[in-house]
Amino acid sequence: MIQALARLRGATHRALDRVRRLRPADLHPTVVRRRSRRLAGQVRRRWQRSLQLRVVATTMLLGLLVVFALGAFLQVRIRDGLIESREASAMAESAKLTRDTKDRVQASDYRSADKQDEFFTQLTQSLASNDQGRGVVLVRALRASDADGQTDAEGGLRPRYVGVTPSVIPASLRTAVNARYPRQQVQLTSIPDATGGAGTPAIAVGSIINVPLSGDYELYFVYPLEREQQILDLVQQTFLVGGAVLVLLVGGVAYVVTRQVVAPVQQAARTAEELASGQLDRRMPVRGQDDLARLARAFNGMAASLERQIHQLEELSRVQRRFVSDVSHELRTPLTTIRMASEVIHEGREDFDPVLARSAELLHTQLDRFESLLADLLEISRFDAGAAVLEVEAADVREVVIRVVDTLRPLAERRGSRVELMLPTEPAIAQIDARRVERIVRNLVGNAIEHGEGMPIEVEVAGDANAVAVAVRDHGVGINADDLEMVFNRFWRADPARARSTGGTGLGLAIAQEDANLHGGRLQAWGQVGQGATFRLTVPRHAGAELTLSPLPLGPRGERRLGDPVPTGPPTGELAALIEGGPGRADGDGADEGDGGARDAGEPVQPAGTT
Repeated sequence: MIQALARLRGATHRALDRVRRLRPADLHPTVVRRRSRRLAGQVRRRWQRSLQLRVVATTMLLGLLVVFALGAFLQVRIRDGLIESREASAMAESAKLTRDTKDRVQASDYRSADKQDEFFTQLTQSLASNDQGRGVVLVRALRASDADGQTDAEGGLRPRYVGVTPSVIPASLRTAVNARYPRQQVQLTSIPDATGGAGTPAIAVGSIINVPLSGDYELYFVYPLEREQQILDLVQQTFLVGGAVLVLLVGGVAYVVTRQVVAPVQQAARTAEELASGQLDRRMPVRGQDDLARLARAFNGMAASLERQIHQLEELSRVQRRFVSDVSHELRTPLTTIRMASEVIHEGREDFDPVLARSAELLHTQLDRFESLLADLLEISRFDAGAAVLEVEAADVREVVIRVVDTLRPLAERRGSRVELMLPTEPAIAQIDARRVERIVRNLVGNAIEHGEGMPIEVEVAGDANAVAVAVRDHGVGINADDLEMVFNRFWRADPARARSTGGTGLGLAIAQEDANLHGGRLQAWGQVGQGATFRLTVPRHAGAELTLSPLPLGPRGERRLGDPVPTGPPTGELAALIEGGPGRADGDGADEGDGGARDAGEPVQPAGTT
C-alpha cells in the first residue's frame, strides 16, 4: 500500500511537471487529439495486460457503488428521522402555543378596533419571541363566514406576521387547515433567502382560532430547519470523505490481496519465458504450504523433468551426430579404394559377358550415389556441429539460376518437361554464398523435374528493396495433405516406392533448409494434390537483414508473408520431432480450404517427393 501511494505521488509530480512545461503549440487540437489517442492506447494496453489492475479497479468500482448506495440510503433515513423528530416537537409546541393564544384572546377585554389591533400586534410578537427563529403568521380564514356572521367588510384584523411573510405558507396547507378544523395541520415549506433562492427548509404548523368581533383566523407557526440542515450537510460531507477513504482502503486491500495471488503467477510466467529461452535451470521460489506453494512445486517438478529429458535428447542427438560424422569420415578411405577398383572394372566391362557388364555399370552408378550420400552426410554433420560458414559475396541471383537451369535442362528434356525462366530485367544483386544458393536452386529444380510428370516447370526470380526470391513451380502430382509435416525431414520420401531417376539421397531439402537459414532467409513450400507444388526461396539483399515479406507470392492466395525462421538441429528420433514439429505456419491454413498448404522450410508441406 505504501509503495502504491509512493508511486501515485511520483506520477502526480511528473504530471504536474509536464503541465508546467506545456507550450502553446502543445494545446493545439490536433496535438491534443493525438496525445489523447496515444494515452488511451497506453491505458487500454495496460488494462489488457495487467490482471492486478483489472481486479483492483473492478473492486474499487464495486466498492464505490456500494458506498454510494449505502450513503444515499442512510442519508435519506437520517433526513427523514430528523424531520419526523422536528415535526413532532413542532406540533407539540404549536399546540401548546395555540391553546395559550386562545386563552389570552378569550380573557382579553378590548372593546374597540384600535385596542384589538394593538392586542394582536403584541400577541404575535410575543409568540415569535424565542431563540429558535420561530415565525408567526395570523391571517383571515378562507371560510366565507364565521360563527358571528361577520365578513371582512364589517370588521376584522389585518394580517399579522413576524419573522416570515404569509407567502411561505403553502396554499395546500391553508386548504387543509380550513377543511379539517379544529385539527392541527403540518407541512414542509421553504423560507426564501434575501436573493430569492430556495432558502431554508422549514416546518409550518397551522390551526384555526376564533377572534371575538372578527371571526375565524388561521394561526401558523413556522420553524426553520437550519440546525437539521447543518446536521444533514455534516452527515453528507462525512459520507463523502469517509466513502472516498473507504474506497481507497478497499483498493489498497484488493491490491495487497491480488498481489499475493498475482505475484506467483507473474513469477511463473517469467520463469516459463526463461525456460523457453533456454535457461533450463530456472525455478520458482517455494514459500509455505498453500495452493500457490503446491503450484510452485509442481511447476519446478515439470521444469526439472523437461530439463532432464531435453538433456537426454541432446546427449542422444550428440551421439547420433558424432556417429554420423565418424562413419562418414571412416567410409571415405574404403570408398576411395572401392571407387578405384570400380573404375578399373567399369573401363573393362566391354570384355565381360552381358551379365557381368551390366553388374559393372550398376556398381559404378551406385558408387556415384553412395559418394553423393556420403558428401551430404558430411555436410549435414557440419550443420549439426555449427561448423557451416557462409562465404558471402555480392552476386546476381539471376546468373545463379541460369547456371542451374542450363545444367538440368537435358534431364528435363529427357523427362518431357519444359523449363520456363522468368527473370527480371534489372540485376537481382544480393550478398549470398553463391555455391549454397546454387545448391538450393539445383535441388528445387531437380525435385520439380522428378515429380513434374512431364509438365512445364516455371522458375521465377524477383526482387525488391530488401530481398530477392526464387520460386520453382511444377504441375505434377502435387502434395498429399497427410504428408505436409514431413517435407523437409531428412531421408523422407512422399512415395518410397517411386524410383529416383535423379539419384537423390533424401537429404536435399534438409540441406537446402539449412542453407536458407544460414543466409537468414526462408525456404517455404505450397502444394495441392493434382495441381503440383511451389517452393520459394527468399534471401535478404544485405547479409544479416531481417525479412518480413517476400517479393514473390506463394500459392493461389498470393501470400508474401514470411514465417519465423525454422530451428535447425538433429534429424532423427524424438529430438527431431520436438524441434521440427513447432515452427510457425508460413502461409494459409493448409489444405482445409482447397488450395493446398504452405509451410516454412523444415515445417510441414510436401510435394510428391524430395531428393
